[in-house]
Amino acid sequence: MPPVRLMPVPESNRVQRLAVPRRIAAGGGRFRALMFGCCLASLLVGNFATGLRADETEERLAKWGADYERRVLPIIRDKCIECHSGEQPDGEFDLAKYTDGNSAVEGGDVWERVARRVRQNEMPPQGSPGLNDRQKSSFHRWVDSRPNQDLCRQLATDETQAWYKGHVMSRRLTAVEYRRAMNDLFGVPLLESETPPSDGGGGEGFDTVGDTLYTSTIHLESYLAIADRVVEAAIDQWRAAPTESDSRQRPEWFLVPQDSSGDGADNGTGDVSSDANAAARQTLARFARLAWRRPVAEAELDRLLELFTAAAPGTPYEVAIALPMKAVVLSPHFLFVVESQGEASGVQRLSPHQLATRLALLIWSSIPDELLLDAADRGDLYDDERLVAEVRRLLADPRAIGLGENFGLQWLGLRNFGEVRPDAELFPDFDAELSDAMRHEAVATVASVFRENRPLTDLIAADHAHANGRLAKHYGWELPADAPWQRVELADPNRGGVITMAGVLTAASYPRRTSPVLRGRWLLEELLGSRVPPPPENVPPLEEPDSSAPTATTIRQRLEIHRQNPECASCHDRMDPLGFGLENFDAIGRWRVEDQGLPIDATGELPSGDRFDGPGELKAILLGRSDEFAKHLVRKLLGFALGRSLNKFDQCVVDECLVALKENDYRAGVLIERIVLSYPFQYRYFK
Repeated sequence: MPPVRLMPVPESNRVQRLAVPRRIAAGGGRFRALMFGCCLASLLVGNFATGLRADETEERLAKWGADYERRVLPIIRDKCIECHSGEQPDGEFDLAKYTDGNSAVEGGDVWERVARRVRQNEMPPQGSPGLNDRQKSSFHRWVDSRPNQDLCRQLATDETQAWYKGHVMSRRLTAVEYRRAMNDLFGVPLLESETPPSDGGGGEGFDTVGDTLYTSTIHLESYLAIADRVVEAAIDQWRAAPTESDSRQRPEWFLVPQDSSGDGADNGTGDVSSDANAAARQTLARFARLAWRRPVAEAELDRLLELFTAAAPGTPYEVAIALPMKAVVLSPHFLFVVESQGEASGVQRLSPHQLATRLALLIWSSIPDELLLDAADRGDLYDDERLVAEVRRLLADPRAIGLGENFGLQWLGLRNFGEVRPDAELFPDFDAELSDAMRHEAVATVASVFRENRPLTDLIAADHAHANGRLAKHYGWELPADAPWQRVELADPNRGGVITMAGVLTAASYPRRTSPVLRGRWLLEELLGSRVPPPPENVPPLEEPDSSAPTATTIRQRLEIHRQNPECASCHDRMDPLGFGLENFDAIGRWRVEDQGLPIDATGELPSGDRFDGPGELKAILLGRSDEFAKHLVRKLLGFALGRSLNKFDQCVVDECLVALKENDYRAGVLIERIVLSYPFQYRYFK
């Protein structure tokens, strides 16, 4: 490997509104009518100019009208005309006049009104012949293809989307968010054994989806135990009077009474001193505001103060204040992200404090700080320029490492990397320290692209990497063994970017060997967003090398035999060449030139005809597919930010992000800004 050059480097608090996923039993004509109505209504949302040329718009509408004549008009004539025609048609819907494609295109909002009646089970009436599944499917596909729908400033609702795909569930903090929030509040890291149970993924593959975040008794036990230890440890850390050298040990909001030495919460007679009471009230007001991410009502503060004054006579102030502080972090107002609604239902804009919480969870995977809450108090977050200024401030803060830890690890498939165990006999150098270093490299790599507003293409190929002494030794770089984490400038195109990180390469390998198939599939699915179907049934696995055979074979040679099966070739022709380009890296990401004593062949030819030799040239080809990569990454980050699956209403946001990225050299900060300014990020649907 060539040498490297080193460089230093007031809102409703009705928690009882917490939503539970709605389960609707499939079956029965009523359910099918409901689903048909929801699907129909989802597609009839107006006509909005999308920037197409007039001739393109006319051409698309003409095709849509022709599809009506071919697929839908026969259904209308067979099922609807009998009731919906004549001088007094049922429901005032005269569908007999839609005799061709032109009239259907000109129908306007009549289709939306019909859809609403179907959704409410008013059409077709009971006793009338309904549409069979094939007819419903044909009608749905036709309406779904309607050009120029006004989707950019809308959200999916129960009227416009089946299964409420635009509805963001109130949810608890994920394990990562909870850990980071507790650390930001108290400055006391959670122990490895204290981390609450990990969360399952949903939506676009992330654990920020509310309907997958169940709360079990194990979670509650963890929260209780963590609150006991962390609050007491923090207060022990704050008890000593601050000096110039350790002034950061005590947060600004933690006050000690001034009328005495602070030995007690009472004045010796069993009555709480006024000074202690005032200090506790001010401390709890600022602490609860931070933890609950909103202003605290006086009645709420009174209840917290009751816990403080209930302390036994003679109890030290710092001990007495611990109980209400524990109550704050055990409250649903802290543990849950509750976007409670006001008096109105339907699509509503988030309150400034709800928007602040979404913003902090996106960038920091933690709670807002006082500056962000102050901006919410002033209403600044409803001003686009001030909101963008807050986005940039949060990205510049060290806490933005949360983007790499939470979004980055999940996107790269490394959230559970600590469970990866290469074979200890073949890879004795792989230990917990190296595993942690590989994981941190992924976190730092993704976070730095956003924090430094670098091009997203740096995630494919970069001229630098992040390493400490342990990881540098693994890569064969000259760095002291005890060197801290730092940016390393690279002269070797074979390293740099997420593709050639040891963590990714190790996770996409088997315990005893590499896997071009797994690595190729990872590149297609996680980097380019191309779906690879599962292997056909009864396909034999790749044969392992026979150590007793007179002639050694490489994985490439064995895969060539495997691909002779026609059922395998279609997918393997896409995956295997990509994986071959990474064969110079062994199963734990070290550079090598031989496999089984034979020279590595890292050449490949893609179905497009592009050829390459080695990871450097492979990355150059992938850079040529930056549009695919950017589109996939935009969808992933938007799904992570919204905490739900994406639907057609979100396509405008994806398109706007892609345009902004192209106009700004794919700078990562622009993507965050466009997502935060988007309609679905600032609005939600309340039932």
